[in-house]
Amino acid sequence: MQQYIIGNWKMNGTKTEAQKLASGFLKRIQETNRPLPHIILCPSYPYLASVVEILKGSPIEVGAQDCHPEKSGAFTGDVSASQLVDVGCKYVIVGHSERRRHHHESSTMVRKKVEGAIAAGLRPILCIGESSEDREGGKALHVVSSQLDSDLPKDFAPHELLVAYEPLWAIGTGHTPTPDQIEEVLGLMKHELSIKHASGGVIPTLYGGSVDTKNADLFLNLPHVDGLLVGGVSLKLDEFWEVINASTR
Repeated sequence: MQQYIIGNWKMNGTKTEAQKLASGFLKRIQETNRPLPHIILCPSYPYLASVVEILKGSPIEVGAQDCHPEKSGAFTGDVSASQLVDVGCKYVIVGHSERRRHHHESSTMVRKKVEGAIAAGLRPILCIGESSEDREGGKALHVVSSQLDSDLPKDFAPHELLVAYEPLWAIGTGHTPTPDQIEEVLGLMKHELSIKHASGGVIPTLYGGSVDTKNADLFLNLPHVDGLLVGGVSLKLDEFWEVINASTR
């Protein structure tokens, strides 16, 4: 399976900076001769159209950082999945811990967003993961299993989504799980996802949380890691390109 490297730019940058980054990655793509992973850039809402225009026709795809579950309506400040498709997005991050924490998003809301994204033709990147208290209390696997059960719709095709393991205690902290811990959680995820889809289709499982140039190679070489969801490093052209080059398949 070709790996996925996803850059979540979060609420950072200006239009000029977003365009410069996108152009920089495009130039690197055009100059390389080696096989590359799926590369997905997720800028802030205001810069989506600009980044899509720059990357049009290239192997780099564009995703959004969130979406509203409804197609349209009186939801001031929200953006629907169909609107994201309209500007050229292919993917959308759903259920990120920062959304769950700062916007109090429940699993019910996350599931509705997954369903809305798929219905609109977007491929959701569902984020799940345990807190430090869950990890220390030995509940990490239970929490991840419960989130898979509550956040995923009953009916979906394997090619319609990706699932990213992002332990809350690793996001932006510089702390990361051990390779054995990552493999344990992603192994559970793959097992439970295979049960949900006995058809044999494979749903990519990613890791995210304090990914950088020093650990990307280690993570990407783990058997159950099909890619990385990268935060701050994805805003730095040279460093993110190093992460991309660490891809093993």
